[in-house]
Amino acid sequence: MKARPERIPVHPTIRSPWMHVAQAAAALAAGMGVGRFVYTPILPLMTAQAGLSAEAGANVATANYVGYLVGALIGILAPGLVRFPAANRTALVLLVITLAGMPLTHSITVWLLLRLLAGIASAIVFVVAVSSLLSHLRDHPIHLPGWGFSGVGAGIALSGVLVLILRSVSDWRAAWWAAAILAAVLAAGAWTLRPELPPTPATTATSVRAPRTRRWFTALFVSYTLEGIGYIIAGTFLVAAIDQTAPGWIGSGAWVLVGLAAAPSAVLWAWLGRRWSRPDLLLVALVVQAVGIALPTLVDGVAAALVAAFLFGATFLGISSIALATGTHLRFPRSVALLTGGYSAGQILGPLVVTPLLHHGYHQALLLGAVVVAVAALGAGALRVGFPHHAPDEQRLRTAVMPHPTSQHTGSIDSDHLIRSLPARR
Repeated sequence: MKARPERIPVHPTIRSPWMHVAQAAAALAAGMGVGRFVYTPILPLMTAQAGLSAEAGANVATANYVGYLVGALIGILAPGLVRFPAANRTALVLLVITLAGMPLTHSITVWLLLRLLAGIASAIVFVVAVSSLLSHLRDHPIHLPGWGFSGVGAGIALSGVLVLILRSVSDWRAAWWAAAILAAVLAAGAWTLRPELPPTPATTATSVRAPRTRRWFTALFVSYTLEGIGYIIAGTFLVAAIDQTAPGWIGSGAWVLVGLAAAPSAVLWAWLGRRWSRPDLLLVALVVQAVGIALPTLVDGVAAALVAAFLFGATFLGISSIALATGTHLRFPRSVALLTGGYSAGQILGPLVVTPLLHHGYHQALLLGAVVVAVAALGAGALRVGFPHHAPDEQRLRTAVMPHPTSQHTGSIDSDHLIRSLPARR
């Protein structure tokens, strides 16, 4: 009796790349665009109508960032957990519940707890969605993951429009209810999102040990963590700062512009990545963002506020997509979760660092955020030095299997076939 040939497990493939992109975009819109960032346009309403002080508002924001760090740590310490669809679904449900709970109370303690839980849920959704995009679309055109990232900007724009409309006809409670409903609709669209593929046994080609990438990843990690500090200062207080010197609708309108600029930005930066290296793009994006954050502190008026909003929206999501794609390119273990952890740690520090400055308004806080982002750009500059632009495994494999130019040896390994079998460079 003949033995049956051993069956090699095959991971299920996605039927439609664009459907997968749409589901990931819906998840990111719910988890990040609404779940995290809707607090920014609602904050001035809560300050004016719910008696929330600037310092308490910063503490509520910090609670959300602490939760985000906890969620990122879950992705680092339990990577298998985020590969289960139930993790994403549970986080989406928790997110909707926490949004709906905000208008039910005036207790700052309860608000702190709700935003803490919302941060945990947002981080899990983010890690699941981004890991899924980078895993399932590895061999697809580079712009596809960028469209998935655009969900963050779309969620920001949608939630900003809701708050802009409701602030003239209702109050802060209605804004939170509308955010919960919007998040529920988006969660339904992301309900069947497939998480990332489980790791496969190393093939002959990829089992060749890759060169050390720790020094480049360290520079990337430091730069991205500093970006977390600087960007979240603007992400939390930009609308409130604009409200101090411009009509109320300008602040909410500027936040809508942030979302509209962010939605296509990841695709644009991905397209630019075909012509320029990721470290160069990261450096440029950070410099532009620093200018955008500083602009409202240097120039008064509606035009400056709108330009600042556009520059911020056009860069913060691009910076995230570039940084996470760079970590994946370096093939550093658990790069998405580690970078997200550093980023979220920076977000915790941001509001805490600027809280003493809020007694004098929000402009000094924004200026400090711009300085921190400028320092993050220096880290991106260090990343450019000797950066391995080819995938490390491919670079190592070329050295290992290709004959030395001075050697007459023509080994039996088909190196071209092996190199073609490597994952496509992104």
